[in-house]
Amino acid sequence: MNYVFFGTPEFAAIILQKLIDGGIPPVAVVCNPDRPVGRKKVITAPLTKTVAQKYGIPVLQPEKLDESFTLHASRFTSQFAIVAAYAKIIPKDVIELFPKGVIGVHPSLLPKYRGASPIQSAILGGEKETGVTLYMLDEKMDHGKTVSSVKCQVSSNDAYETLLQKLAELSGQLLVKTLPKFVEGKMVPQAQDEARATFTKKFATQDGFVDEKDLNDALAGDAQKANEVDRKIRALNPEPGVWTYANSHSEWAHTNKIHNGTRVKFLDAKIEDGRLVLVRIQEEGGRPRSF
Repeated sequence: MNYVFFGTPEFAAIILQKLIDGGIPPVAVVCNPDRPVGRKKVITAPLTKTVAQKYGIPVLQPEKLDESFTLHASRFTSQFAIVAAYAKIIPKDVIELFPKGVIGVHPSLLPKYRGASPIQSAILGGEKETGVTLYMLDEKMDHGKTVSSVKCQVSSNDAYETLLQKLAELSGQLLVKTLPKFVEGKMVPQAQDEARATFTKKFATQDGFVDEKDLNDALAGDAQKANEVDRKIRALNPEPGVWTYANSHSEWAHTNKIHNGTRVKFLDAKIEDGRLVLVRIQEEGGRPRSF
């Protein structure tokens, strides 16, 4: 089975490992260039590159998917490609390199939650169920015909990282199960129902802000506010983070001797008897600590 794998972060690395473990390694991996990471700006390889190099799989790291990349990639004469969390638009001339097309891996049940943040959006939306969809890439975002999908339960304790892990594992399993049939032409892609399509956005720092009144209501036992803030904390950590400015007149800030106006991040919380209980916080300039 001859294919190229496009993907960069943890979600893609888990899928890549599943494909290799399933006896279906790619002929090449395409990922972002090495980048500086952390406060010390240490140049760090993408996780997919690390996995690929472990198994001697060639790695391409183009800044752009331009003519130079197209020429290089065409030498692999691959049947198809897989794209998982690559974070770059795959242009038409790259898609056309692959006779059987390009399979996209999307962590939602398309056409619901198209776009950049399906995992966070499912948690924020209080979904009890989400899933993974394999679909054929076209020139529109998460729009192509679906090849296969699988459902996944979302627990009340799932945070972004735990749900990402579950969906990545499922994605890898679904690909290993689906690819042999796909290559043999036994899969019939189905058009998505555009009337059911919903779209997500890339979350910014301001999206993680929690209003002081909403926080106090959640801590006091307003079940609706408690669930809203809890979902936000589970969905938007570690990035962009969930935060507020402390008001020293609020009991939670006064009790923990947090100065008025201090920016406080909420790292972990839980629901007990309908009220929000903060578990871990981080004051601006400080280290994470128990609440």
